[in-house]
Amino acid sequence: MATETTLTSARAWAPDLQAFAPRDVVNDAIIMQASTIAGSVEGDQPAVRVAFVDDAAATFTAEGADIAESDPTLDEVLVYTAKITQLVKLSREQWTQANTATELSESVRRAVTKKANEAFLTQAAPTSPAVTPPAGLINIAGIEDGGAVADDLDGLIDLIAALEDNGGNPSHIIVSPTSWASLRKFKTGTASAQSLLGAGTNDAERRLLDLPVLVSSAMTGGNGVVVDKSAVASAVGQVMVGSSEHVYFNSDNIALRCTWRLGWNVVHPDRIGKFSVTAPTEA
Repeated sequence: MATETTLTSARAWAPDLQAFAPRDVVNDAIIMQASTIAGSVEGDQPAVRVAFVDDAAATFTAEGADIAESDPTLDEVLVYTAKITQLVKLSREQWTQANTATELSESVRRAVTKKANEAFLTQAAPTSPAVTPPAGLINIAGIEDGGAVADDLDGLIDLIAALEDNGGNPSHIIVSPTSWASLRKFKTGTASAQSLLGAGTNDAERRLLDLPVLVSSAMTGGNGVVVDKSAVASAVGQVMVGSSEHVYFNSDNIALRCTWRLGWNVVHPDRIGKFSVTAPTEA
């Protein structure tokens, strides 16, 4: 007697489940650009344990003298993950229309990326004993607060200097669209019409104080954050997409599901800084 398998059965008996590498599908997500990916896990309880060393100081030693022992601290941070999901219900007839699958996949990609950006930047810290979803960067305890940047870039310059003084190597500035607009309106001087950031007519790349700028609507209000990506450890799983007619079998509908598990934590909070931008007074 023949054995029924997913290889010999009709497709309805083996619903599609596809996995995509995040860099292929959600490469524009901010977590992919402004963090160091340390691995991936499955489940809300497991964590990626990221090891790091707090350096001990080196010293001068005279010729022939005993070298004093150093004691660097071997430490770790735990990166817990949470799952971003979307479930779409549509009729079988709609599912079979030309371009439906393509357009829906693009819609799901945008939705998942948007939610990931919002969480990475502004997610509220979980209430203990919960550990997920992890706190967004501007809500992580211990990060530097640069206060309000107004009229000129002095406050932002001081914040970057403080991060570097803490051993950081800032890699990105992330701001909201309104923050970037306000920064672009800063003038070179009183009564001047010249923008402090240049003419702005042919920006090949958004940069500020020699750092690349990421502008995202996921950042709230007039806020911004300076990030050292080496200080942000992340865990990023595959983007999983599945379709099935079984859950809506009695209505002849199709279910399209997408999941993406990700998380992050900051190794050295004092190497990350937040700030706000005060919009200049209109003349």
